[in-house]
Amino acid sequence: MDLQQHIEQLQALESIRRLKHRYLNACDMKQVDDIRACFAEGTVLIDYGPLGTFHDRDSFIRLFQDLACHARVIDLHHGSNEEIELLDADHARGLWALYYFNIDRETGATRQLGGQYHDRYQRIEGQWKIVATRAVLHSQTSGQGPAATTGEA
Repeated sequence: MDLQQHIEQLQALESIRRLKHRYLNACDMKQVDDIRACFAEGTVLIDYGPLGTFHDRDSFIRLFQDLACHARVIDLHHGSNEEIELLDADHARGLWALYYFNIDRETGATRQLGGQYHDRYQRIEGQWKIVATRAVLHSQTSGQGPAATTGEA
């Protein structure tokens, strides 16, 4: 591998990391247009287990809006320990540790999940997009705390 190929691989890896981070941050900030833009247009696979399996990004976005886009809902999505493998110049796969925390400020209900994201990425018109993602959970807990009465998220 020459220096130029090595640089291109490093750029691809960084672009994929930034894509996943952009997705996770957009979920926390309820930025549905940014979430949508992280996925390829057309047929994709979004398999989030008990939440459902979706074959296009807009079906997933509708569920996300129904569940998460409320002032009372605070979400924290964290992805770490990534293992990204470039399959060729335009295809990659990734494994990410998932930590998710959710609180309903009105009721005080909390939910915490741990698991892994199994992703596939494709470079489309020069931009990396998620074409498949599957969340495999290995832990889940929920609780009930006091409802939040003041402050903004």
